[in-house]
Amino acid sequence: MREALQAVVEGTVQGVGFRWFVVRHARALGLVGTVANLPDGTVQVVAVGERGDLESLVELLREGPSASRVRDVKLQWAPAADFYTDFSVF
Repeated sequence: MREALQAVVEGTVQGVGFRWFVVRHARALGLVGTVANLPDGTVQVVAVGERGDLESLVELLREGPSASRVRDVKLQWAPAADFYTDFSVF
């Protein structure tokens, strides 16, 4: 069953390749959605896919690329929305 996940990642996550890290792993997991830098210095991820794949992405978000320092990942789960066709950076 497909679900949607919205995650907000806090810490040193902008200017360190975090968005491209998310895109690479999300696409490898077969997920669709978006990743974007927010004005407050966080990164927002919206991903749609199977629950197990989304949980794998959450673990990767908690780790981040080597230059990042993830302090916290806030999660919200919802029913899947079908308006994404790929995983994109904003």
